[in-house]
Amino acid sequence: MSTTETVASTIKAHILAEFLPGTPSEELDNSYDLIDNGVVDSLGLLRLISWVEQRFHVPLDEVELSPDDFRSIDAIGHFVEASTRS
Repeated sequence: MSTTETVASTIKAHILAEFLPGTPSEELDNSYDLIDNGVVDSLGLLRLISWVEQRFHVPLDEVELSPDDFRSIDAIGHFVEASTRS
């Protein structure tokens, strides 16, 4: 499994556990819009940002944040990878 796949699977597991308990993994596509479909609201977005910062050691004070970076599992994965590149 590549780093990208590992990051995506970690994010997906967190989304399922915190926002969609009981939903099978195969029912959540990595491109599914979490914000427009009401999975993540404004408070959930703050919780998700905080989790990403802690889990992936993303220096949030050094990166520009946009809700679009947290719109889907794929978007979050790209954000994490771009933010942690040295």
